Amino acid sequence: MNLDELRIDIAKKQKKGLPFICASVVIWLFILLIISMNMPIQRQNFFVFCCSCPLMPLAWIVGKVIHVDLFDKSNQLGNLGFLFTLNQFLYLLIVMWVFSAVPDKMVMVYAMVFGAHLLPYSWLYKSISYHVFAICIPILSLILGCLYSSFVVAITMIILEVIFVILLYIENRKLN
Repeated sequence: MNLDELRIDIAKKQKKGLPFICASVVIWLFILLIISMNMPIQRQNFFVFCCSCPLMPLAWIVGKVIHVDLFDKSNQLGNLGFLFTLNQFLYLLIVMWVFSAVPDKMVMVYAMVFGAHLLPYSWLYKSISYHVFAICIPILSLILGCLYSSFVVAITMIILEVIFVILLYIENRKLN
């Protein structure tokens, strides 16, 4: 297979990463719940970090429901997708710094990192939705996070993620 065929193949097999985006809706619901609680900001932020822990199990469950094998090794580009994911861990160092330096802006920066890490997937999956959301999420998070509370950022993320899921579902239907 040539590169374009490999990209189409992985997009089909992984349903353009839909299990992870569905799981991220749940993660942002958890984050919203945490920041809605009355507790010190440092504890809130710690629990916000903890909210991302169930991402893989949630994505795996969604993958089982929609028939996606997250660990499929039949396409060489799967390793590239994994590398794109690891990239986000490096960005989380910035979020950790914000955790202590500017704690009330941590959720905003966390949302920006989440959105920005999506950009390489626009190429991998040949997806306009990933491209648009990878740009819109960080910009919107920055604007809303500077003007409003983390609560507004989290609600906006949930709305954006639901729209993203719908658009990926439509992209996947066109792919088949």
